[in-house]
Amino acid sequence: MITRKEKEQKVKEIEQDLQQADFLVLTDYRGLNVDDISGLRRSLGESNCKYKVVKNNLAKIAARQAGIEEINEYLQGPTAIAYGYDDPVLSAKALNKADKELKNLSIKAGYLDGKILAPGDVKALGEIPSKEVLYGKLCGAFQAPISGLVNVLQGNLRNLAYALDAVRHQKEAG
Repeated sequence: MITRKEKEQKVKEIEQDLQQADFLVLTDYRGLNVDDISGLRRSLGESNCKYKVVKNNLAKIAARQAGIEEINEYLQGPTAIAYGYDDPVLSAKALNKADKELKNLSIKAGYLDGKILAPGDVKALGEIPSKEVLYGKLCGAFQAPISGLVNVLQGNLRNLAYALDAVRHQKEAG
């Protein structure tokens, strides 16, 4: 039996995790074995994401204290929370990959910037290209008009050179 003091400590830990995380995903882990959960924790850890099984009653108290009671309706049945730090897209990508590999893992909901995300929204977030790819596309978009201008200017210079060359040939012949 867990003592009241231990429960209070667990609530405080969950509350701190909820407050520090940039992105939350609540999952149902029913049907996963210890090896599956350990592998999931390792893969999420690579994306700076922590995965913890929580007691729903304690998590509800912690969510209320953290000011994010919106997640309480999803704290039913076996629940584990993925706490994402830094880039929510990386965490969502790792969860999408795990969701495909582990057929018993199901995403209940996500929480980002004060809003509840449906499971489909979490999956869509995981399909967004990484920051590096987006930066590359942005740089390419900035570079394209400049490249076009350079090509146009080079074309005009090339045409001027052809015209001058033609005038020279004409004067030499005439």
